[in-house]
Amino acid sequence: MKVYRKNKLALGLLFIATLVLNVFLFPADVNAEEETYIIATDATFAPFEYENEDGEYVGIDVDILTAIAEDQGFEFELRPMNFSAGLQALESNQVDGMIAAMSITPEREEAFDFSEPYFDAGPVMAVREDNEEINSYEDLEGKTVAVKVGTIGAELASELQETYTFEINQFEDSSGMYEDVLANHSDAVIEDYPVMAYAIQQDLPLRLPTEPEEGDSYGFAVNKGLNPELIEKFNAGLVNIRENGTYDNIIETYLGENVQGTTSSGFFGLIENNYENLLQGLGRTLVLTLVSFAIALVAGTIIGLFSAAPSVVLNFIANIYVTILRGIPLIVLAFFMYFTVPQLLGVQITAFTAGIITLSLNTTAYIAEQVRGGIAAVDKGQLEAARSLGLPYGLSMRKVVVPQAIKIMIPSLINQFVITLKDTSILAVIGIVELTQTGRIIIARSYQSGSMWIIVGLIYLIIITLLTKLSNLIERRLITND
Repeated sequence: MKVYRKNKLALGLLFIATLVLNVFLFPADVNAEEETYIIATDATFAPFEYENEDGEYVGIDVDILTAIAEDQGFEFELRPMNFSAGLQALESNQVDGMIAAMSITPEREEAFDFSEPYFDAGPVMAVREDNEEINSYEDLEGKTVAVKVGTIGAELASELQETYTFEINQFEDSSGMYEDVLANHSDAVIEDYPVMAYAIQQDLPLRLPTEPEEGDSYGFAVNKGLNPELIEKFNAGLVNIRENGTYDNIIETYLGENVQGTTSSGFFGLIENNYENLLQGLGRTLVLTLVSFAIALVAGTIIGLFSAAPSVVLNFIANIYVTILRGIPLIVLAFFMYFTVPQLLGVQITAFTAGIITLSLNTTAYIAEQVRGGIAAVDKGQLEAARSLGLPYGLSMRKVVVPQAIKIMIPSLINQFVITLKDTSILAVIGIVELTQTGRIIIARSYQSGSMWIIVGLIYLIIITLLTKLSNLIERRLITND
């Protein structure tokens, strides 16, 4: 009875701690004020939207939206995610609007309602600064071109591919494209001209061998037929900030001649300027891991016991669950929970909740198999001996088999915990800014991916090493106490 009370108290403390951490690290998606809108954006698309060294989202799009919100008297909360995920979030009504240098195209107008254009830009091709082979589209024959998924640059590359034979590498963020070219994996990159010009201003060693193409206009979008008042406010505010000069000042700030390069310098400069953001990202990663693993440990144990039970029905349930959840890629499961479930059930679900559910469902399947394997590894004679002494099946399992199985399972559970910790990086696709996504955001403004990924890798290595040593210590104490 005392053990039960202690376990109950521990679970209660864990629940309270989770709520507290959730409040600080994952603010609520919906504020109390009715005039607050959730706006999706791509936080890795400088100079239109990115996070500065103070952890604030800035850029042409962000500043324009901020100025319009002040002019029209409404509040908004930015939801950073990659471009394609933002489109899905808007389509599934997880956000109220989206501003991410989105070109207004006939195809998109079928699914979304757009504001009046607030910026005109066309795509342009860039190559390495020392690349003298490519000076026109004809020179792309037999080469490789990097593009960003869902952009006008990607459309232009597809059109050019019909005339010139070259391969296309697709990326979810601009910094990934640039690094692919600089690493000689791709020969050229096609991106919107303002974004490319800004990257070159930040001392990225690229050059523009061609002139920018005529492009489309950027617009602010809402889901088709929804939030028409938000579009009206955006359009009205856009007229006002153009008339009072605010719009021109914003453009000059990010695309003018006096734009300064990045302030971060090298490995230690990145750490010094971004350690707070990295710690926040690490905190989110740990909360996601601890909460989801705790849930999965309980659920996985139950399903694992179903697998080992002398019941065909329970065996079937466990087998179906494990087969389905182990067969679905984690990223697909994350998209399903955050985008598809709200559409099917007509409910709103926060990114944090979707992330916890995704990790818990996936990890449960693997823990269930570890529990089944641990029980199967215990000599069958142990159960038979307990039953021959008159103990019922349930008591024999609880007192004789399971304690021995736990010792066998501990190394596998430790390994699964580490895997779950690393799997949190996938949740960036639904807008959770954990450690890996924090690194991407920093790279988007600093263009120092080499040093940044070393820093992120070292943080993961240190945390995983510490947690592994702690788990091994717990394992030794359990064996010693036994």
